[in-house]
Amino acid sequence: MEDQRFRHEWKHVISPADCAILRSRLRVLLPADQNGDSNGRYYIRSLYFDNPEDKVLREKLDGVSNRDKYRIRYYNHDPGFIKLEKKSKQNGLCRKDSVRVSAEEAQRIVHGDWKWTESSEKRLLRDLFFAMLYSRMVPKTVVDYTREAFVYPAGNVRITLDQQIRTGLDATDFLNPQLPTIPAGNDIILEIKYDSFLPDFIRDAVQLDSRRSSAFSKYAAARYY
Repeated sequence: MEDQRFRHEWKHVISPADCAILRSRLRVLLPADQNGDSNGRYYIRSLYFDNPEDKVLREKLDGVSNRDKYRIRYYNHDPGFIKLEKKSKQNGLCRKDSVRVSAEEAQRIVHGDWKWTESSEKRLLRDLFFAMLYSRMVPKTVVDYTREAFVYPAGNVRITLDQQIRTGLDATDFLNPQLPTIPAGNDIILEIKYDSFLPDFIRDAVQLDSRRSSAFSKYAAARYY
């Protein structure tokens, strides 16, 4: 399992014009994510978990400082590489733990067959078991979007531009390539993630007069569309 330290994470809703400006700057300064296409872009499909009272959604909307959320995701329509992720937020810092799961394991969880996760050798799957047992977490909705990513090793910096966000509404069959989804608004999200420091030249590059900080959540956008 990938255990990552707590990191800084900023999110900003930006306009298409700002996105074009940032893209042109970042392409000159930073290498694109090697997992993307020739333009550094890739497709993400996530399945988010919540309980019947929408605990995860409510904590996000209420701005609860310390909270967790679980999701399963894969990339570029390839179910050969699927990850279970737990994203934790504490006092403004974020941490993401992840572990690979098979398509069969993911599908069993989606279909409500999850008791086996209690005895899994993967700790994050055991964590999910207790979240599903005691917090009654269940698969809630599918969220699709396109990401363009840039990276920089010093500071472990990752800059992403997320757009074309789509929601499966109440659908949870996220391994179904024919799953119907609809646009969840037209927002473009700039995300800036780094460990202990953000190099000045990157900080300067992402400055935009019209940019506004946001507590934007793709999961919340998908649920509220």
